[in-house]
Amino acid sequence: MSNIVAIVGRPNVGKSTLFNRLVGERKAIMDNQSGVTRDRHYGYGEWIGKNFTVVDTGGYVHGSDDIFEGEIRKQVELAIKEATVILFMVDVEEGLHSLDEEFAAVLRRSDKPIYIVANKADTNLKAQFIGDFYALGLGEEIFPVSSASGSGTGDLLDEVVKHFQTEDVENPDEGVPRLAVIGRPNVGKSSFVNLLLGEERNIVTDVAGTTRDSINSRYNAFGMEFIITDTAGLRRKTKVHEDIEFYSVLRSIKAIEESDVCIVMLDATRGLEAQDMNIVGLADKNRKGIVILVNKWDLVEKETNTMKAYEEQLREKMAPLTYMPIIFTSVLTKQRVHKAIETAFQVYKNKTQKISTSKLNDVILKEIEAYQPPAIKGKFVKIKYITQLPTHNPTFAFFCNLPQYIKESYTRFLENKIRKHFGFEGVPINIVFRKK
Repeated sequence: MSNIVAIVGRPNVGKSTLFNRLVGERKAIMDNQSGVTRDRHYGYGEWIGKNFTVVDTGGYVHGSDDIFEGEIRKQVELAIKEATVILFMVDVEEGLHSLDEEFAAVLRRSDKPIYIVANKADTNLKAQFIGDFYALGLGEEIFPVSSASGSGTGDLLDEVVKHFQTEDVENPDEGVPRLAVIGRPNVGKSSFVNLLLGEERNIVTDVAGTTRDSINSRYNAFGMEFIITDTAGLRRKTKVHEDIEFYSVLRSIKAIEESDVCIVMLDATRGLEAQDMNIVGLADKNRKGIVILVNKWDLVEKETNTMKAYEEQLREKMAPLTYMPIIFTSVLTKQRVHKAIETAFQVYKNKTQKISTSKLNDVILKEIEAYQPPAIKGKFVKIKYITQLPTHNPTFAFFCNLPQYIKESYTRFLENKIRKHFGFEGVPINIVFRKK
């Protein structure tokens, strides 16, 4: 990321609306309530052939009662530090605000190009009120825009792209493995991602539901490169009342759909609850690789074989979904954090591995010979050969004379034999039967 445009300003001036406009999709949650955005949120935009990264930030305030104020301010300052161009957003309808003046004092310390973006100027009459903001004595120019309709954003971008010295690629994340960290609220997802990245990428508090948007981060170390996504906690539908939380849940579900591997995080002190099982089922339904991460293991009283007994109990509750690895970790004590990520990366490799048809037939046909499909109504099923189909998820086609007579129990037998000989730990396997 070399061409970075940071959108900053006080709460509720329309930063997330402009962010969504520039990246061309509704990635950031928008609401009339102030303080919806908390973490830095990244997306990719393009204008007249020039590609750039857009950073959405939380509203910058000082001296409020919001417990997230200090953390949001840190995130804003980090965005300013890494930006190529800064868009300082103000509200034409409300005019010059004392918080705008306070934030302008912060921006004066930066040597980056700054443009004042006067939002909500959706009529010519409103656009005439931008003169108030010249009192800030800041920025190269003031641009009246309407983030909601897109009016004025073209003129703004024409000026912004003049500061780009390098050519960015359209989407640097394309083709990079994606891991999503999912789970109930307050199990330690953001703390895990922060520890892994070695920076306070996501805001962490004891308040459940601190993370709202799904936050993507790039990880590149120890020979591994991937996008890791911190998601909002998934609660049961009956527990979701606010619109903001509803949209947070939608973003989390979208993150699951776009991921290759889901790291499902559990709270060791609470064990596997019904909602945890729903989350595992959601990842399995979407045919994602899965790693179970039991966090807060340092808080569990241990005896001989405590871990083994805990794992057996988990697998018994999750049956028949028992193909995923289980890692016991503590983000607080940094216990097995890298093992967790190595396992997730291995699951991605398992998900993308291809087995040659000759090798499949050599091994699995011997297992079938030893245990033939049971005869039904005097009909004997003969499996002729097997091949792995060229699909995104591991799918194996078994060609036989009577595919309609193969029972689910025998399908599970075949899946177990494939896993026994070829691995695929953490990956759902599809088995289909074709007539030959």
